[in-house]
This record gives sequence, C-alpha cells and structure tokens, in this order.
Amino acid sequence: MPYRNERAGNTRRLPDISRLAGLAVAELELDAADGTGVRIGPVPGGPPLDAAPRDGDGRRFFALVRLRGRPVGTVVGRVREGEDPASVLAKQAADEIVVPDAPERPPAREIPRATVVVATRERPGQLARALDSLLAQDHPDFEIVVVDNAPLTGSTRELVTSAYAGRGVRHVVEPVPGLAAAHNRGVVAATSEVLAFTDDDVVADPHWLTALTRPFGEDPRTACVTGLILPARLTTPAQVLLESHGGFAKGFTARHYDPAHPPADEPLFPFTAGRFGSGANMAFRAGPLRAVGGFDPATGTGTPARGGDDLYAFVRLLAEGYPLRYTPEAIVWHHHRERWGDLCGQAYGYGAGLTACLTALLVRRPALLPSLLARLPRGLAHARTMTASRGTDASGRGGVPGAHGTYTYPWPRHLSRLERRGLLYGPLGYVRARLALHGASRPRAEG
Repeated sequence: MPYRNERAGNTRRLPDISRLAGLAVAELELDAADGTGVRIGPVPGGPPLDAAPRDGDGRRFFALVRLRGRPVGTVVGRVREGEDPASVLAKQAADEIVVPDAPERPPAREIPRATVVVATRERPGQLARALDSLLAQDHPDFEIVVVDNAPLTGSTRELVTSAYAGRGVRHVVEPVPGLAAAHNRGVVAATSEVLAFTDDDVVADPHWLTALTRPFGEDPRTACVTGLILPARLTTPAQVLLESHGGFAKGFTARHYDPAHPPADEPLFPFTAGRFGSGANMAFRAGPLRAVGGFDPATGTGTPARGGDDLYAFVRLLAEGYPLRYTPEAIVWHHHRERWGDLCGQAYGYGAGLTACLTALLVRRPALLPSLLARLPRGLAHARTMTASRGTDASGRGGVPGAHGTYTYPWPRHLSRLERRGLLYGPLGYVRARLALHGASRPRAEG
C-alpha cells in the first residue's frame, strides 16, 4: 500500500516504496576473503534474525561483512527458504567485495583518556540502551557525560542518578535547546584530552571508543576523527530508503584529510563536509575544539537551523589547518526513524543543515568567503546531483548501502524537493537561530 503524507489533513499519494521494506540486519564474520569459515548473527541492539519478515521467496538480508574482525563492506541479498544465510551471504561477499588494503599505521603512544558526550532530551528508554553499550566498551580509561537538553521532566536525571549511579556516568543540564548548545555544555563538563560524541539512538560496538580514539595517539596533529554509522534495523520502508540513500555511512576505506595536502578527488574540499562523517560518531582533541569556540549554538537539531553543527566543526577545524581522519573500524549502530513523516523531516533538515553550516562559517570566519565563492559553481552542480530524484530498480534494491557518494540509490521526487527547499531555507534558519539566542540571553526588564 502506498504511503500517505502523515501531516494532518494531507492524504495525497506518495511514492510506493513498499518494495524496500523488510530486511534482516546481520553481522557476517569471515575467516578468509574467499568466504570460508563464516559466522552470522544479529547486530548489537538489533532484532533477532528470525524476526525478519518472510515472503514467498525467503528473506532479504543487509549484512556488515567483517574479515577477521575488520569491517570491509556490506552485502544486500536474498536467502531462500531452506538455505543457510551464512553460506549464501559469504559467497555473495566473496563475489562482490573488493577488500581494501589495511591502512599502515604509525605506532600509537597510548590510547588517550576520553570523555563520551551523549546529548538527549526526554528519551530515557533509548538513552538507557545507548548507555549500556557505552559501559561495555573495551577502552581502558573513559567517562560518560549525559547532557540533558532543555528538559521538560526529571526522567533523564532520574535514570542517570539511579540506574547508573557510581558507574562513571555524569548528568549535566543545558537549558538552551539545540544539539550544538548541548554539545558545548559537554565540552565544558569534560575532563579528558579527547572528547567523543554520539547520540542516544545508537548502540556502540564494543570496540568503538578504542578505534575512534586510537588515531589521536598515532598523530598529535589530528584534531578530529569520525567513524562508521550503520543501521541497527531495517524494518520499515522509510528506514530502508534512508539507508539506500546513503544513510550515515562513509564507506569502508580509511581516509586522512589534511589541509596541507588537499585530496585530489575532493574538488570542493573542505566544504563537502558531509563526506567527513556525522555527529553520531565523532571525536575531537579538546584543545583545538575549544580554541575555535566549540560548536556554533545557532546550528543543530532543535534550532531553527535544523542541523549543521557537526559539519560546522569539521570544516572549521580543517580551515584552521588541522587534519581529520575517518576510520571505518569505529562502528555505531543507528536506529533510523521508522515513519515516512520522519524521513521527510530528515530530508528537509539535511538541506537546511548544510547551508546553515556554510552560513555559520562565513559569519564566524569571513576569510573563507573567497575560497567558498571559487568553489560555488562546482558546489551547485554537486548539490543538484546529491538531491536529484531517482527511482528504484526492478528488484527494489537500489544502491548498496555503504557505497557513499555514488548517488545511484532510490530517492523519490518528494524527498528531493524537500531537500532542495531545505538548502534554500538554511541561511534564513541560521539567522533565526542567532536571533533566538540573542533574545534568550537579553536580560529581562523588571516589572
């Protein structure tokens, strides 16, 4: 049945994306690249594999493929009734995935101490799931700071101070709404050299924090590290469509972005901030982040700007000459929104957040204007490609999630239009957010 617009009073028909529904999400572990010696299981925080819906032809799987523990790619495949999922998907992985070379690493000094900042607002159930996964990390020395953003109730405080008392989890409050303001509160509260950020709707792989912070010990110049974000479940068409559109994944090849040596395959560098990573899986060296003023509080979810806080921080540090690294070994599993209406809001927010971020950069660092103007023609062409509508293929499969930047996946015209409207709105949203912050900070006259 085609989805209908879930906004009140609007029941016009929207694209039929029902063929994209119902994949089991799994981890497939290989002992060898040819698929021998395989194990399969559900992902952390995801449903059991046998809970995936069946049709007359079996079940469809989305699987992260690990080669002796190292993530090397994803496969999307069908397993028919009576077939062994591990064997079928392992054969497909051996045929489809070109295993990237393992990066050569300089010797690390030691894994630096870290503070994990989790911003949240009135979602204690999701927060508890995230905190449980963070407390299971194999990192040798870390603390967790929960930032309660503009709370309406005491539910978050009660959860942290009762269920997590004495377990290295601290609770702080940020009264100003917005993700960037909440993250800045976490920066102030943190006591560590490295500050890691994730969201309350993720489940972290047990090795996540170690993998995310190791690059800081390998190179003292590195100011930011981002990691791989994969779906915890793909139950509804909206979830599958978001992941097919690229989700939050940035691929399975480690990247090193150094402003002193701009990447030849990134002509818009450093303004293609979305290629660097996402806010649900990022870490910063505390000194450089504080030196640039942290996150711009007029950006981010929860503000009129709708997003862009993470992108702003990435580009701002790169503009100051600091290198950024992306490592696919640092994995979190994200619970995508389930409903079509939520996906529409995300599409609009993607566009708005990008141009709000660019506006924030020009406001706070006007010297970037000539560089941005020089890249504007290519940037507009890139934006048209990124937001273009695309149909599904006959199988409904579209592009393979995780193949970031290919733009061969399905993206309905309705979502394309929303994303482009967001691009136009972003600068206005940023101005509105700045004015709202100014009004909130203005002292009230005594009556």
